[in-house]
Amino acid sequence: MIAVIDYGMGNLRSVVKGFEKVGVRAEVTGDPDVVIAADGIVLPGVGAFGMAMEHLRRSGLDEAVKTAVAARTPFLGICLGLQLLFTESDEFGPVRGLDIIPGRVVRFFPEGAPAGIKIPHMGWNSLQRHTPSPVLADIPDGTHVYFVHSYYVVPDDPAVIAATTEYGGQPFAAAVTQGPLFACQFHPEKSSELGLRMLRNFGMLVQQSSRATPA
Repeated sequence: MIAVIDYGMGNLRSVVKGFEKVGVRAEVTGDPDVVIAADGIVLPGVGAFGMAMEHLRRSGLDEAVKTAVAARTPFLGICLGLQLLFTESDEFGPVRGLDIIPGRVVRFFPEGAPAGIKIPHMGWNSLQRHTPSPVLADIPDGTHVYFVHSYYVVPDDPAVIAATTEYGGQPFAAAVTQGPLFACQFHPEKSSELGLRMLRNFGMLVQQSSRATPA
């Protein structure tokens, strides 16, 4: 079973519906024990970084996520769920994150955006693939995916960057990968057929990992 983490913030139903469309079972839970026991984990999210971390810590879900990732449980982070993996965020901060991936979360154009560039970044942008990930299997370079965000991640190690894009002339990491962990700034559940293919690919990764785990 894939656990979609409910910490009081996020687009939970649209993520679950996305998995349903590709025939993958996913259930919403706020129980840390269920998260640790799950075959796969999804951390979605929309909203403020600091408030999200507060909810995760208060519920014990922060440690559950760390435990599951350390155990190499397949993990998918979406939007804020990507940013929360990092060491800290500049959003009303610095604010400490989960520190699973070393790096920072920074704001687009803190000194002012170029003329005609609006913040938040909202819309479709094309991906350029870098480090391979099973979640991006059969996803061609140039695939357009849907973004809604004002901050983006800057990993300390560029090797974890699975895909990049750019906004207003600013290139940034659109997705990262680390073992069975994949996290993206865009919303695959809102990114048409190829976005749903990513959800299907993640479901396949979970199935393969579950079969490989001794009973």
